[in-house]
Amino acid sequence: MRRPSRRAGIAIGTALGAVAVAVPLVAREVSSPALELRPAARAADPACARIADRYPDRVAGESRDPVSVTGVTSWGNGGVVLRCGLEPPDETVDPCVEVDGVDWVFREDRSTGSGYRVLITYGRDPAVQAFVDDRITAIDGVLVDLSDVVRPIGRAPDDACVSTADATPR
Repeated sequence: MRRPSRRAGIAIGTALGAVAVAVPLVAREVSSPALELRPAARAADPACARIADRYPDRVAGESRDPVSVTGVTSWGNGGVVLRCGLEPPDETVDPCVEVDGVDWVFREDRSTGSGYRVLITYGRDPAVQAFVDDRITAIDGVLVDLSDVVRPIGRAPDDACVSTADATPR
């Protein structure tokens, strides 16, 4: 059996070195505290366990990452992160959009300068939070995929997005 040439040995060594460097970088990115990859206060809620069974293998074309945090998953090396078990948000004037029966509030204050768009479900208890990397341009596709996941967490009948034009003063 022929031994690999010196050039082949260098190529193999370089490839293994690149993998050794890339794996910790990806793991660090996916577990970054900026993404809040820690369990939410109510991550052990049975509703979060139910939706965990629904996590798809892909979201917006991105593969699911290996994450071992209760109530949290991600896709695309942390490009999309989903956290279940948050307290539902109070009424807000933040932009809100309904996607396939799920209302999502865009958290402008949490998104500005973070590199991520931060959204949270409205009218669902527990709430589910999503972080979507600014590099992902098809946020509509992300929200369609995530809405399918979180829909089983029932919505309170009177809690839905309304435009500021339709809001009634209290």
